[in-house]
Amino acid sequence: MDKFRMIFQFLQSNQESFMNGICGIMALASAQMYSAFDFNCPCLPGYNAAYSAGILLAPPLVLFLLGLVMNNNVSMLAEEWKRPQGHRAKDPAVLRYMFCSMAQRALIAPVVWVAVTLLDGKCFLCAFCTAVPVSLLGNGSLVPGLPPPELARLLARVPCPEIYEGDWLLAREVAVRYLRCISQALGWSFVLLTTLLAFVVRSVRPCFTQAAFLKSKYWSHYIDIERKLFDETCTEHAKAFAKVCIQQFFEAMNHDLELGHAHGALAAGPTVSAAPAATEGVDEEREKLRGITDQGTMNRLLTSWHECKPPLRLGQEEPLVGNGWAGGGPRPSRKEVATYFSKV
Repeated sequence: MDKFRMIFQFLQSNQESFMNGICGIMALASAQMYSAFDFNCPCLPGYNAAYSAGILLAPPLVLFLLGLVMNNNVSMLAEEWKRPQGHRAKDPAVLRYMFCSMAQRALIAPVVWVAVTLLDGKCFLCAFCTAVPVSLLGNGSLVPGLPPPELARLLARVPCPEIYEGDWLLAREVAVRYLRCISQALGWSFVLLTTLLAFVVRSVRPCFTQAAFLKSKYWSHYIDIERKLFDETCTEHAKAFAKVCIQQFFEAMNHDLELGHAHGALAAGPTVSAAPAATEGVDEEREKLRGITDQGTMNRLLTSWHECKPPLRLGQEEPLVGNGWAGGGPRPSRKEVATYFSKV
């Protein structure tokens, strides 16, 4: 159990590295999913494009949403966006920084899926097989004699070698090579553009807006740390509240039992009680309650924290000068303590 607790604490303290690792695993999983996916083009003029668009766009959308769901900062962003303003203003720059940080990680797996799909070429072949220039790649003299629906029906079967019957018009291997070449060119162009865009976003942008970038990054980290500390404080309070409540319940039951058996206790004589030790434990737990000792008060505290968070200004009335003393008033008297050492 201690090992799992240590692993959980390590993941919490290294959340950014952990999320980067999760995004990398999802990227590899998306590539593996595509390799294991059985692509079956319908080979019908009205369905090829729709099927290919679904294969190209639907899985990346699912992977993007999974990347957002697996990020713990999604709930923090939604909470910060929808909370009442209260004594603390909401900075749109911080919200944009938080969303961009999550979106950049969540986009890794969808980008890998789209790149692998284009480089493979099957999806592009199924979508654009009816747009092959037959006059340039095949027997163009026969094209004017075919009605457009019949031509579209023949070309739509190019991805399906077992049912393709248009070799007399266009060699299937020529059409497949032509479309896969275009698909791979688009795939490598997509990889190049996304790499350049990632480089600009991660490296160049902070150089032009360094001050704004640092402010957004700092307050984004502050919101994350504040939420974790508040959750830890609430957990500690709940444990102390439950412990005191259970101890009071057992003490009340013990008191009722003592009243019910008072004559037996008098006949048996005096007994040794461990009440002082129990009282010390209850007092120690009551200190952790911080004066919040009933359900209504705790509910009001939680509501107040949500509706009116404290302002980001600590209770320091005057600026610090010198060695940390707030100027503008008399310095407190210092107590001098002399320590004597004796040789034995």
